[in-house]
Amino acid sequence: MAGIGNRPGALRSVHMSDSHISQHFETLAIHAGNTADPQTGAVVPPIYQVSTYKQDGVGGLRGGYEYSRSANPTRTALEENLAALEGGRRGLAFASGLAAEDTLLRTLLTPGDHVVIPNDAYGGTFRLFAKVATRWGVEWSVADTSDPAAVRAAITPKTKAVWVETPSNPLLGITDIAAVAQVAHDAGVKLVVDNTFATPYLQQPLSLGADVVVHSLTKYMGGHSDVVGGALIVSDPGLGEELAYHQNAMGAVAGPFDSWLVLRGTKTLAVRMDRHSENATKIADMLTRHPRVTGVCYPGLPEHPGHDVAVKQMKAFGGMVSFRVEGGEAAAVEVCNRAKIFTLGESLGGVESLIEHPGRMTHASAAGSPLEVPADLVRLSVGIENVDDLLEDLKQALA
Repeated sequence: MAGIGNRPGALRSVHMSDSHISQHFETLAIHAGNTADPQTGAVVPPIYQVSTYKQDGVGGLRGGYEYSRSANPTRTALEENLAALEGGRRGLAFASGLAAEDTLLRTLLTPGDHVVIPNDAYGGTFRLFAKVATRWGVEWSVADTSDPAAVRAAITPKTKAVWVETPSNPLLGITDIAAVAQVAHDAGVKLVVDNTFATPYLQQPLSLGADVVVHSLTKYMGGHSDVVGGALIVSDPGLGEELAYHQNAMGAVAGPFDSWLVLRGTKTLAVRMDRHSENATKIADMLTRHPRVTGVCYPGLPEHPGHDVAVKQMKAFGGMVSFRVEGGEAAAVEVCNRAKIFTLGESLGGVESLIEHPGRMTHASAAGSPLEVPADLVRLSVGIENVDDLLEDLKQALA
């Protein structure tokens, strides 16, 4: 990777190396962006905990680095890794998933523009549109993104982007990325796909026609519940340059230690996602047969309405499972409170299993909106513990 020049204010260019294109995912996860330190031979990139860099004369930047908001070597390593894993040309790392989303919106949109958003999405994403972007003059409307015809009907002459989560949060809905990409591009609109639940190991939206991939790095990419971060990955170098300009101008960048933690996490992403998916499949199967469970949301189940599409575009079905409990909201809350191995907490994607009540926790901001979630819904982030222990915990919580 090379800098884009030694002029004052130059930003470091971050993109996937051509040498990585033919490597398998597990190899990329460990090696992309990870170059042995030339001075010491350290096999893990150092944490460059630094704000500024010595210049060799005015404008004489070493490797394109001048100030760590604009670029930092540890963040550069992570951004190249992310681009390689998603099969993109440019990766950008941010301080949080919402910081990445906000930067994307202000890059793609101007006041008066319109976005189609899903009828099932992360509560923080909905809050960003409903409470922040709306005040900036951005219009939005809701569509069932699992239905390409509904997406087509929601697009207006002002639409600049279609926003998709697949699998969605928290109902695990599935969107046919290729079909919706065709709808969006026929209308001259960009497709944004939040790939947080699937990760690039299970699904690669850019290869299916998406223009931008969004991640909360806090979740599976970090994988250990010890870091907050976000990312954008694109195939179009021009859009990548626009996003990099706004990333620097707005400044919500990933710090070096946070970048290092996520880079550590991506090395084991493949093996973790295999275990998450295996455990979640067994738990979803048990829940479908439990007398107190009235419905299970998991795309790996043959009866899931998006199962056939998920089989087509995903390698496996991930570690997220949601289910509805007989007895309504009070019963659902009680199940959350009774769990012992499943930790009651927000977030997801760590090695430990979590349980939560979306209506009162992660999706409280969607109450009273078209994105309001059922009150009797429980969401699980299935970890990598022994699955028999997890099954027994859920059975006693439901007893």
